[in-house]
Amino acid sequence: MQPEPTNEPERREPEEDSGGDNQLRVAGMIVGIALIFLGFLDVFLSISGGFEIDVIPFMIYFAGVAVWANSVVENLTLRYSLIGGALLLAALFYHYGEVLFWHKQVLFWSTVVVVMYFMFYEPKKRA
Repeated sequence: MQPEPTNEPERREPEEDSGGDNQLRVAGMIVGIALIFLGFLDVFLSISGGFEIDVIPFMIYFAGVAVWANSVVENLTLRYSLIGGALLLAALFYHYGEVLFWHKQVLFWSTVVVVMYFMFYEPKKRA
């Protein structure tokens, strides 16, 4: 026995990734990478040029990490751990008030390691 037809329009299930959501993710990814690059560039130039910087490039860098993680990372636990860690580090540097040479070295080499990982990481294809 078939159900009786009604005058209501057929309801569709929402798609997993709608167009507007995808555009916001791409915009967040671009803004996050741009902020990371700007912060990293200041740190890199201060290391190679030998001059001092204040905490602003570190805050820009960690803000970029938070924006990037919010738009790219799909695992919620990892996403919010990255966002919380980035914001905590930015707050700690702001509270400490100065950047030492080893701070710049740690940020530089950890960024190099992460970039090298993503250069060779190949995501699994979904069937």
